[in-house]
Amino acid sequence: MPSQRGRIFLVTGGTSGIGYESAKALAAAGAEVVIAARNPERGQEAITSIRQETPQAHVSFEVLDLADLASVRALSERLDATLPRLDGLINNAGIMEPPERGTSADGFEMQFAVNYLGHFALTAELLPLLQKADAPRVVTLSSIAADRGGAIHFSDLQFEQAYDPAAAYSQSKLACLMFALELQRRSDAAGWSLQSIASHPGVSRTDLLVHHGGVTGFVRRNLSFLFQPAAQGALPTLYAATAHEVQGGSYYEPTGMMETRGPLGLAKVPAAATDAEAAARLWTVSEALSGTRFPSSAAATVALPRPAIDLISILVSDTGVLQARPLSP
Repeated sequence: MPSQRGRIFLVTGGTSGIGYESAKALAAAGAEVVIAARNPERGQEAITSIRQETPQAHVSFEVLDLADLASVRALSERLDATLPRLDGLINNAGIMEPPERGTSADGFEMQFAVNYLGHFALTAELLPLLQKADAPRVVTLSSIAADRGGAIHFSDLQFEQAYDPAAAYSQSKLACLMFALELQRRSDAAGWSLQSIASHPGVSRTDLLVHHGGVTGFVRRNLSFLFQPAAQGALPTLYAATAHEVQGGSYYEPTGMMETRGPLGLAKVPAAATDAEAAARLWTVSEALSGTRFPSSAAATVALPRPAIDLISILVSDTGVLQARPLSP
């Protein structure tokens, strides 16, 4: 990794797993790192651990709950007031296949909210701060699950009709990949001077595996030696965030053993993620659901007024037409 001295990164979910390893490596390379996660106690533990290995590490913690869009906006406001710019945003945090359907503070299916929609809104909110950097990058983590049953269920994005933990997870991670590719297309078209790159860590020994339920969880806990350590799983993310030769719109992964581990390389983009029309449709729906707007041109670096999204619930019909109805008081 080239020296990252003078660069500022935000890593979501940086208190454990891939996020922690990414934050630690960036700090060791000289970057200023902001870890954003829900638990301040775990945040302090992460900072202490990083400073044990890199005593001069410039690392701090900010509270962020991606399942609460108000928390996303609050973090953006704090960073805008305290940081001169943001050189890199790593959209890393995620949850995996909770057995029961949960909903976010805003009423969205929890995996869709945390893995995808919260990061979509965070990127939109932080775009003005990113545009103050010379060569800003956004790295969004996807998963091999995006290519294994991944589909965007436009007629039931929130899995209200029939909840399937694995299908909901795959949808969220496919959405992350589609977002990363669409963000690059829109950056190129609007002149945002932003590189958007996707990565996935293969299958690594992280809390996502330890806390997984059922037979899959048993196998992953008891046969963990089959999976790579989190530090190895962080390499695609770190390469995407720092390598000079990286091109916007790329997708990086481990290339060995069915893409679960092994040497770093370019990933094959699933066919579903190459559908630009579906990606644009998902973008429009996501702006409506999250109440955030990306600027339409490089000159529009001031956040646009938010619609009164808190007063309506957004529905998506089978035809993809957005509809709205008042929420009950």
